[in-house]
Amino acid sequence: MKAYRIWGTDLEPDAVRQMDNACRLPVTVSGALMPDAHVGYGLPIGGVLATKDAVIPYAVGVDIACRMKMTVLDLPLATLDDQPSRLKSAIDRETCFGTGGTFRSKRVHDVLDADWTVSPVTARMKDRAWSQLGTSGSGNHFVEFGRLTVTDAGVGLPAGEYLALLSHSGSRGTGAQVADHYSKLAKRLHPELPSELAQLAWLDLASEAGQEYWGAMELMGRYAAANHALIHAHIASNLGVEVMLDVENHHNFAWRERHALPDGTEAEVIVHRKGATPAGAGVLGIIPGSMGTPGYVVRGKGVAASLNSASHGAGRRMSRTKAKALFTWEDAEAFLKARGVTLISAGLDEVPMAYKDIDAVMAAQADLVEPLATFEPRLVKMAPGGERPED
Repeated sequence: MKAYRIWGTDLEPDAVRQMDNACRLPVTVSGALMPDAHVGYGLPIGGVLATKDAVIPYAVGVDIACRMKMTVLDLPLATLDDQPSRLKSAIDRETCFGTGGTFRSKRVHDVLDADWTVSPVTARMKDRAWSQLGTSGSGNHFVEFGRLTVTDAGVGLPAGEYLALLSHSGSRGTGAQVADHYSKLAKRLHPELPSELAQLAWLDLASEAGQEYWGAMELMGRYAAANHALIHAHIASNLGVEVMLDVENHHNFAWRERHALPDGTEAEVIVHRKGATPAGAGVLGIIPGSMGTPGYVVRGKGVAASLNSASHGAGRRMSRTKAKALFTWEDAEAFLKARGVTLISAGLDEVPMAYKDIDAVMAAQADLVEPLATFEPRLVKMAPGGERPED
């Protein structure tokens, strides 16, 4: 097994076991586990894996190119308290949540002009992708207004307090179909893998299947970015305001990067960040908490042992099933009210108490990222309860 470093303490044993398994693969050259880690398919969420000439669909994730985007709007911060109905109306009119969610009038973006024939899956899914363009998913996906407190001008604005819009979602049903097709294909191509490694089956990047998946993954990256761009543009237009700052990043993706390896050599590798934020030196990223706890805009420190990565959020501390059994809406409402948060919609499995302490997670990765600003959610919209989670 390849050696790898763990950030954080008291991580789920099964998540650590998944990372151990990933580091047993013959194509693996290096790895790292972030402090928000919890169990996923194949690679744990919060897992970072570097491979040689191979891509692992389940190490990218089911929601390909799930990402964060924040815009700071040219509105007085007092709007959060003085005109909450104006902000709620903008979110309600300009967002659409859920697995089957579509707008009455299709939205338009130049991602539709891209080559959707890079894979048979994207070719047949293009019309569905268009119908879901600009929409948000289910599970932990959200659109929310809040207060951004900038403490370091390196974020792109002077120190101070601002009204910001934050969103989290990915490549919707099309990305899920790409993930499903190529993860099954990878399994068929590697029948020799034992059961505990089957979900870590890879595609050789020199193969037709590997090239197809890579092209589809990159297209889903553009598509996910387009979804966020439309959400933010339409909300800003609805409010009649300008955007003062824009920060965004993927966290379910694979990149070709050059890294120093544990054996002392340096090589181009494929870095999978499944629920992990790129944190190269000077790179800005967003690490959210939950619907009722702060998130952070951070600057990466470029730590080689982490493969230039950090957590992608607080991370779940319990399963969705356990959260629904353990908490009530009365519990959640009391928590949110104490923090001045208004919830438009969400599922009970997404209550803040189901998540780890974001500040403990940030403390565990203080060597990986430097916080530049803090975002406090105030008006939050997620998919209603009962939706199959897409995260």
